[in-house]
Amino acid sequence: MPPLLLLAHGSRDPRHAATVEALAAAVRVLRPELPVTTAYLDHCAPRIAQVAPRLTDAIAVPLLLNRAFHAKHDIPAALRAAGSAIPVAEVLGPSPLLLEALDRRLAESGPDVADPAVRARTGVVLAAAGSSDPAANATTRAVAAEWRRTRGWAAVTIAHASGTGPTVAEALAALRAVPAVRGTAVAPYLLAPGLLPDRIAAAAAAARADHLAPVLGAAPELARLVLARHAEAALALGAPQPVSRPGAA
Repeated sequence: MPPLLLLAHGSRDPRHAATVEALAAAVRVLRPELPVTTAYLDHCAPRIAQVAPRLTDAIAVPLLLNRAFHAKHDIPAALRAAGSAIPVAEVLGPSPLLLEALDRRLAESGPDVADPAVRARTGVVLAAAGSSDPAANATTRAVAAEWRRTRGWAAVTIAHASGTGPTVAEALAALRAVPAVRGTAVAPYLLAPGLLPDRIAAAAAAARADHLAPVLGAAPELARLVLARHAEAALALGAPQPVSRPGAA
């Protein structure tokens, strides 16, 4: 199985890299025989140019939830600039595993998400970064619709922390206008702490959301999803697949 190169955006906030490294550690626990390396587009070390040229047989998995500008342009450009031609797997989203991770994080914030009655009276804001790419925003809306359909929430709507609206406050106001909604929650659709998650948290507090979930972080579902994307890319390349072990992804 080819080595795994995790590609993250990077941030000046040290919590970002700490979360990425925690996710890498979770992946290593699931596949201890698989070499796992991390690299960053910006702000954090090591950068892609420092790592990719020596991992000629690796498969890169971008730690991105949507196929937007970073996936379409920044990562390919960084790899080209590094003189690397390693294959890049699909971005993480959308995936049922992301919905499971959202459930996990929302449960940590208080509501009993396993109770259908609780879900049926709760409206959720899926708060994403937002993108200048309309297709990426449409994908987030589709994730919100699927989350509502499969879990039975009273309503799920999206908000954007940057770029075009709706804002978190606008999304919460829209939820409160839904007759079935008796409580509200905000679920950040973001991988790691930083500026945008902090902006979402501040907006949720100001608009008096009943619950605020943590970011997805190093959730077990994310580690399994990283390995799934890596395996899909390896299969497409005709690489040997790992032998399944009890408890593995």
